[in-house]
Amino acid sequence: MIINHSDFKLDVTSEIGNLRALLIHSPDNGLGKVVPSKAQDWLFEDIVHLETMRKNEYDYYVKLLMYFLDPGKIKGKLKDIDAEKNKRAFFKPDDADFHASDKVIEIQSLLTDILREDDIRKKLVASVCAIEHCHYRLQLKLIDTEPVELAKIIISGSLNRDEMIFAPIPNLIFSRDIGVAVNNYMLLNKPAKKARARETLLARYIFFNHPLFAAYRDNILEIPETVQHFLRPGEDNDQKTTLEGGDVMMVSPQHLLIGCSERTSVSGANEAIKLLFAHKVVKKVTVVKIPHKRDYMHIDTIFTQVKRNTWVLLRSLAITESYMDNHEPASWFADKKSKDKVEIVQFENGKKPITFDTIEDLLNDISTNDLDSKKKTKFIYSGNDTFPFDAREQWTDSCNLLALKEGVVLGYDRNDKTVDAFKQQGFDVIRVADLLQKFENDELDPQKMKNTLILMPSSELSRARGGFHCMSMPLLRDRIL
Repeated sequence: MIINHSDFKLDVTSEIGNLRALLIHSPDNGLGKVVPSKAQDWLFEDIVHLETMRKNEYDYYVKLLMYFLDPGKIKGKLKDIDAEKNKRAFFKPDDADFHASDKVIEIQSLLTDILREDDIRKKLVASVCAIEHCHYRLQLKLIDTEPVELAKIIISGSLNRDEMIFAPIPNLIFSRDIGVAVNNYMLLNKPAKKARARETLLARYIFFNHPLFAAYRDNILEIPETVQHFLRPGEDNDQKTTLEGGDVMMVSPQHLLIGCSERTSVSGANEAIKLLFAHKVVKKVTVVKIPHKRDYMHIDTIFTQVKRNTWVLLRSLAITESYMDNHEPASWFADKKSKDKVEIVQFENGKKPITFDTIEDLLNDISTNDLDSKKKTKFIYSGNDTFPFDAREQWTDSCNLLALKEGVVLGYDRNDKTVDAFKQQGFDVIRVADLLQKFENDELDPQKMKNTLILMPSSELSRARGGFHCMSMPLLRDRIL
């Protein structure tokens, strides 16, 4: 096996504890095969330039994760890793010189591992071929394909790099959406769109069959469909049971947030809550219902946590505007039950649900009561709360940040006004290329960093409509004290 599983631990109790292990997927060849006519069906707003996304952007993400989570794999080797002659071997799961980290874990590596088992390979290939409508001879050919190559084919949808046999799954880079660790349980999600069906299948096979997760097999939770779901009329019925990881946040050991959004249905949230309470995974779940708009997609496109008492968020959705403050005559006749209004309901097992008026009220309650913060809760606003930059920068994931540790977060370099807002709150700001060089030269220690926003190159990644919170599935974080 590529991945060592003897000392693996699954435990995520917050959004900000020191990150120790996560699951990612580096951009594969399938991303380079998205065509304009199918982009929206495959959930992309645009087509991206694959090599730029890899070499100039995502590779920096992998290197940064290595310095924080698995420094022995990279410290003192950066020049060699970046050398042109090595052709990015460090980043390629099918290469002999791949990093094969058991802290920064590549999904493709885990898939390759389980495909080495004959029985699993036959079952998984049959399942993939069933949902992708492959003919039987192709199924037999795939079963006889060597595991390393087969993993690439299943993910990219292409034989021999160029011959497309079924659609790619370009959204696999957003690894959070297929599963979320909740304490020492793994909640496998139910993506809303058909384009992500293969990702869901791969997640099930990996978590149930890879020895890395063997000790936690009884802790894998699958969200069921509602009773007699097959009688629902139509495919796009609002009652469809869907839940994606961008709508799930583990904010404290006993408190989970679930967003109801364009991608996560009320039915999906309902089934998840019943499942979590039945297994006593958490005591409290708060549902945050946001407008069903492509602008927002998931709750992690609207807010993410930076520190125990600090959050970054889109202010226009975070507050409640009073109708009485607007003296225009038309305001008196406006629909008071606007679909654009955020609704927040908190459920505690065996207790009466309570509501919050605003996202800010909820986040302040989490900081103060769940995380025992003694400091005033701070909010850093997208675009520095200035129109039109608030909306423009939220669209390019100004609120979608990943915390490597409390106060040290990474986000895109293009959101200038949001960067200004971080600076005004006393954060240092540094570009990732400069930071990596400081790590390599022993000018900075990753473990001693505080209050820092790390800026990541983003011209292609941002066009995929997801930030680093989306591109991470934390498996282990230190508990925050």
